[in-house]
Amino acid sequence: MNNELLEALNILEKEKNISKDILLEAIETSLVTACKNHFGKSENVKVDMNPETCEYHVFQGKTVVETVEDPVMEISLSNAKMINSRYELGDMVNIEIKSKEFGRIATQNAKNVILQKIREEERKILCDEYYSKEKDIVTGIVQRYMGRNVSINLGKVDAVLTENEQVRGEVFQPTERIKLYILEVKSTSKGPKILVSRTHPELVRRLFESEVTEVKSGIVEIKSIAREAGSRTKIAVHSNDPNVDAVGACVGMNGARVNAIVNELRGEKIDIITWNDNPAMLIENALSPAKVISVIADAEEKSAKVVVPDYQLSLAIGKEGQNARLAARLTGFKIDIKSETQAREAGDFLDYENDYEDADELEPEEYMMEESADDYDSHDAEADSDYDAYEAEADGDYDNKNDAEAYSEYDNENDAEADSEYDNENNAEADSDYDRNDAQADDAYDTGKEGADAE
Repeated sequence: MNNELLEALNILEKEKNISKDILLEAIETSLVTACKNHFGKSENVKVDMNPETCEYHVFQGKTVVETVEDPVMEISLSNAKMINSRYELGDMVNIEIKSKEFGRIATQNAKNVILQKIREEERKILCDEYYSKEKDIVTGIVQRYMGRNVSINLGKVDAVLTENEQVRGEVFQPTERIKLYILEVKSTSKGPKILVSRTHPELVRRLFESEVTEVKSGIVEIKSIAREAGSRTKIAVHSNDPNVDAVGACVGMNGARVNAIVNELRGEKIDIITWNDNPAMLIENALSPAKVISVIADAEEKSAKVVVPDYQLSLAIGKEGQNARLAARLTGFKIDIKSETQAREAGDFLDYENDYEDADELEPEEYMMEESADDYDSHDAEADSDYDAYEAEADGDYDNKNDAEAYSEYDNENDAEADSEYDNENNAEADSDYDRNDAQADDAYDTGKEGADAE
């Protein structure tokens, strides 16, 4: 019996991952419960169990008295002397109870206690396992639709993908494998209740961690994510190693890494930009692929004014404002986008340009401060010098171009005159030869005619 019990405990420990000590404790509790059901009381019941051999003994402690009033708790002196002659009044006698003496109901209750303890431990182990996976991704198998919700099998437990956490337009087939983000794990009487999501922005982060080793190791850090599930996602990345290109590491060779994530998200577009501590530069990057003329960012009010070329305005705003909306979420700034024409009509386009140049020259934390007078004069002198050099170069190009055109016209004119003289000379010589030949032909004709007449 003990060997069978030991073998059964070892199997349960291996299959259910339940500790043998917990199972032995459950057996001990079940024996105490059986004694209570059999005798009506269990305060004086003691279970002695060997964890190595699973050999156990159940004892009932009784007090030695002259007259027994409670047979469960007391024993007479004569009966105690029969067990051991050294017992006296007031001593405690431990009497062994055989489990075979228990009735059917007591045995059934003991069995239920053991099974309940096993189920509780299973639920606890599952909860602990998935609590550790909370805010992480798992792979699940689609089972069935429950109304508008989807039941997902995660292996040992089922999860629920609610309608709000599904990407609009996604349709799942039974037995299909999908990646899910665990939102929350709740412990219930029927086991852990797991809520999962396909729309959470952190799903994209976890997918990059699983696909890009640099992100998982911390060399490349994902600073911010803005997502509209099923349509487009923007992420800002930063490299902690100057020898590693953050964007290139996320894209992979020939786009292999990012394409694997796009396929998992069923064609959702992903824009990867470089993080910058300067808010103006970050906003410019966030509005890509649109080109930006100038950005003025107010770090205190978290607002920014952006000027883009006229032909880039629709691209900067995006379809239904998506590009601007995602850029605002990514940077945390309220972004006001104007075209170059709109900014000029507002009369502050030059201010945009000057402030933008100033922001570029200053450190990120001081980009809104004014430059000193000396720095401004130096910058102005450099600009004038560059402009003069550019103007001189342009004049040189213009003169060279005009000279080339003049030389070309002169050559063409001379060539035309030479061709004309050559043609006239050749034509004159040809006419002279023709007249000479014609005169000789006429003389020969006249001579022949006169000869014929004489004959």
